[in-house]
Parts: sequence; structure tokens; C-alpha cells
Amino acid sequence: MINRKRDNKGYVFGLIVVALFALSGCLGGNTGSTTMPLSDDSFASLSTTVGNFEDIELPAEMKYSNKSMSIRTDSFRGGIIYYKGRVEVHSLKDFIIASMKKNKWKLAGEVSSSHVVLAFTKPNKTCMMNIEANGPLSDTTLTMYVTVDVTASKTLNAFGESI
Repeated sequence: MINRKRDNKGYVFGLIVVALFALSGCLGGNTGSTTMPLSDDSFASLSTTVGNFEDIELPAEMKYSNKSMSIRTDSFRGGIIYYKGRVEVHSLKDFIIASMKKNKWKLAGEVSSSHVVLAFTKPNKTCMMNIEANGPLSDTTLTMYVTVDVTASKTLNAFGESI
């Protein structure tokens, strides 16, 4: 009988542990952002580049909108580019900051209120991003204003120094 009681206690303890593990996944909630840092390999599978701007990446969940417009001249390239997707605002902000840093963009400024505005620079490029949540059941909207001084890029090396 003593062995049987020990077996029952072990069985009950095992059920409690399994139940706690199962509940911990439900109780933790989904914050919308990952706690693990993203490696360069994970960016490749999770992101896509923005049009002709190979050094700007977005999560694959963000989809291009045909409301976008661009301009290309001999000395200038840029545009206003719209994306929408089922991505939480702060998760998108964190992804963009990490990917822009990886692509050698400098975060020049950030403003957060009902939406998030991020400003990035490179020696001959600027990119301003406006991230807006359109409600809990709607897509998040990203509007990018990108400018590239093509003339300046011809007189700069890869580090932004004059040639």
C-alpha cells in the first residue's frame, strides 16, 4: 500500500506539471514582438525588399499598395510608397529599426503618439516612415517617403566619403 500511495503522488505531480506547461502558453499572451533577436538568416526568410530600394526591408506580411508613386530622373530617385499588413505597430517598428540598422541606415529620429514616425538617413538617401494602426481588426498602414540623390551617390564611396 505504501508503494501505491507514492505512485499516486507521482502521477498527480506529473499531471500538475503537464497542466502548468500547457497553461503557461495560454497565460503568457501574445505581445506581438519576439524576445529572441533576429539573425541575418531569419531576416532573409521573414522579409522582402521594397521595390527598387534593395536596402529597405519589410516583414513578408506587409503588402505593397498600388496607391504608391515614384519618380526617377537623371539626378533624383524617390517616391511615396504604401504598404498594409496584419502586423502589430510596435512589432513592425522594432523590425524596421533592426533591418535598417543591418542595412547601414542611421536612425535620425523617432516620434511616437497615436502612430509612429521613423526617420533614417544615409549619405545620399533619406527615408521617413509613418506607421499607423487602423483599429484592432484592420491592417496596419506603412507610408514611406524615400529620396535618393543619384548625383551625390556617384561622387561618394561606399562609406559616404567624397571620391
